[in-house]
Amino acid sequence: MLNTKLIPFLVRCALILMLCLIHHDEACADAAKANRPAEATLIVGGDRDYPPYEFIDKDGHPAGYNVDLTRAIADVMGMKVDFRFGSWSEMREGLNNNSINILQGISFSEERSRNLDFSPPHTIVHHAIFARKGTTPVSSLEELRGKKVIVFRDGIMHDQLVSLGFGSDLILTGTPADALRLLASGKHDYAALASLPGMYLIRELHLNNLVQVAGSVSSQKYCYAVKKGNAELMARFSEGLAIVMQTGQYQAIYDKWLGVHEPPRFGRDRALKYGAMVLVPLLLVLTASVVWSRTLQLRVAQRTEELACEVAERKLALEELRKHQDQLIQADKLASLGILVSGVAHEINNPNGLILLNLPILRDVYKDAAETLEERFEAEGDFMLGGVSYARMRQEVPHMLDEMQEGSQRIKRIVEDLKEFARPDRVAAKEPFDLNLVVQAAVRLVDSSLRRATSRFSAEYDDCLPRICGNALRIEQVVVNLLINACQALPSPDRAISLATSFTSGMVVLTVRDEGLGIAPEHLPHLTDPFFTTKRESGGTGLGLSISAGIIQEHGGTLLFESPAGGGTRVILTLPAYKEEAHT
Repeated sequence: MLNTKLIPFLVRCALILMLCLIHHDEACADAAKANRPAEATLIVGGDRDYPPYEFIDKDGHPAGYNVDLTRAIADVMGMKVDFRFGSWSEMREGLNNNSINILQGISFSEERSRNLDFSPPHTIVHHAIFARKGTTPVSSLEELRGKKVIVFRDGIMHDQLVSLGFGSDLILTGTPADALRLLASGKHDYAALASLPGMYLIRELHLNNLVQVAGSVSSQKYCYAVKKGNAELMARFSEGLAIVMQTGQYQAIYDKWLGVHEPPRFGRDRALKYGAMVLVPLLLVLTASVVWSRTLQLRVAQRTEELACEVAERKLALEELRKHQDQLIQADKLASLGILVSGVAHEINNPNGLILLNLPILRDVYKDAAETLEERFEAEGDFMLGGVSYARMRQEVPHMLDEMQEGSQRIKRIVEDLKEFARPDRVAAKEPFDLNLVVQAAVRLVDSSLRRATSRFSAEYDDCLPRICGNALRIEQVVVNLLINACQALPSPDRAISLATSFTSGMVVLTVRDEGLGIAPEHLPHLTDPFFTTKRESGGTGLGLSISAGIIQEHGGTLLFESPAGGGTRVILTLPAYKEEAHT
């Protein structure tokens, strides 16, 4: 049986790929949203009596897991929704006659997919068999043959049992609550309902003579659904669902409505039994570890004393010992990094390779379709394409494809740089290049991050800048890293970021300033140390500036950080100007 604790995680994993495909660039999504025309309120249909998924509360308002999830999706997508609740049969009919735009909770089946379009599932609904206490227990749907089984009309269990040939033995009701009341009154044999609504209603209606006799006899994917052909609306809800999954709102909604109703995985006695089986050996191992650790400590102390006695100057001996310890720690870090790099390279390069492989195909597809689109544009005038006018998309799509290609290439380069950090003996090819062009390319790469972080970005480029010799791609990586760090340092968008290039005393200089919170004086000497970071809680690894410093050192340059007392940070990058050899 599928562990219901894993359901949110599995659903989230299934939707991460969709989010990646939908959001190739957040700026494009913002632009598309800004150009959408005002939309009418969407009518969302729901079952009035299907708790805790969806129901009418005691104040007469829509409530439940589905309602909160729909509101979260509508909020992130900028949609207006209005809920219309009734019996499940009325809601199904409302979708068919277009009085309802979308159903927010419906189980997927192949038969239903002939008339409906479904979103990716947002949870899994497990169905169970209920009976009166003392009734002969069953463990599967097949054991219900020849029995009178209560189901609510047009539900997934109704469809499934009919397909299995149970039609003549089915007793239909309007709601799950009606089905359980009828069973509790002494009529018929069993009821087949979703497990959570069944247990919820038994508790709320005080139907104390009913019990669940078989759990998870059928597990169904629970989705949004629209009438067949309404692909645009389904795409927007699927996109919103993916965003809600990523932002953590989904988990909070799931825990609020569904997580609290899940049964404990272990009983108290079983938990104590297994706890004892684990804890006793663990205590023994822990005790042995403490004894062994103490023994090692004594041996280390003894050996340290012997070394101190052998060395004439105790101070120099202790300093040498510290130096060796630092080297061992650094060697261990680099060994760990080598293992990490191999995993990162494999996990990132594979999907990134697919992107690099597919982008030229997408570019060719667009070129082939452009002639047809242009003919339609000339014949009919402007029209909407993906929610944006074609007049704009004909200019934006090539630019978007170029940005995606450039971004994927950059991912590939970053992975290669991680490998080179772990293997510093490899040196990239060097050639003369213009630093202004490299900086401008880096600015374009982080344009969306800059626009989110500040409304006051400025750049000044020295027109008389001499060329420098090195690897342009690696210097571009350093500039991107410095700009991203500047963006992350700003507390609000009204703070400024600026950069400038200049030439002085035979050195080409790049200066990056930000009006952020600044850097503590005690941290300044350690900024380029491997694994040193002040952003560990937000996912920082401490490799960015360390890699950048290594790149600049390979190019014969320097990287200097300044943070005045008033706040803000200034980074000064210097590289030697290229001296062209005289030709005879």
